[in-house]
Amino acid sequence: MFELSLEIVLLLTAAAFLAGFVDSIAGGGGLITVPALLIAGFPPVEALGTNKLQGLFGSGSATIAYARGGQVDLAAQFPIAALSLAGGAAGALLASVLPGEWLRIALPFVLVAIALYFALKPNMDDVDRARRMPPLVFALTIVPLIGFYDGVFGPGTGSLFMLAFVSLAGYGLLKATAHTKLLNFASNVGGFAAFSLVGAVSWKIGLLMGVAQFVGARVGAGLAIRNGARIIRPLLVITCVALAARLLADPTNSIRTHLGF
Repeated sequence: MFELSLEIVLLLTAAAFLAGFVDSIAGGGGLITVPALLIAGFPPVEALGTNKLQGLFGSGSATIAYARGGQVDLAAQFPIAALSLAGGAAGALLASVLPGEWLRIALPFVLVAIALYFALKPNMDDVDRARRMPPLVFALTIVPLIGFYDGVFGPGTGSLFMLAFVSLAGYGLLKATAHTKLLNFASNVGGFAAFSLVGAVSWKIGLLMGVAQFVGARVGAGLAIRNGARIIRPLLVITCVALAARLLADPTNSIRTHLGF
């Protein structure tokens, strides 16, 4: 691994703390950490693998905080988490051979649609609603599919889980956030395992960023538990729009060519 200056190490640590804070509430932490790792000079694959390592600490910290706050039963949700883990591992293993460019083209529009859904839908609060999909069908289809997406590509996974839990499983925003963090942690475990197998992880900086992620996620989860939908809803909308803008601004995204940018 190349040597990192103290300034770059401090930048990556600060980025990880902020990412952990934002991700624990609304998802989208990769919007902060992946570009930071690329700016620091990491090759793309190593940036993704290292991001999975440090992201484990943030999603794990948030999951523990939500579990302690009574928002998610870890033991009861273990089977569905295992499906998310399997999806994440499969996606990461196939990432190098799947045509992922269409995801980069479609995702900004998907994220804007998610932002509009949460911004405009009335009665968006912490109260559970009627389910639109049986729990077993949800667990066997939606969960591994989003986990697979996390392994293949990653950005926006938390937003997709949130949309699925609210619109299909009928969860209130706080409960959806708590379960999103658990499944995101599981898919991160699967993706990290696959990336580590191919040696695409920088352990030292990944662990250092992980500590900052852990602290940031604990602060963010505590804030979300205290304030519920009042903070989750606006931050989710802002995060989705920001992530969409970041993807559209990426000069390597072929959508810019199609739109004439």
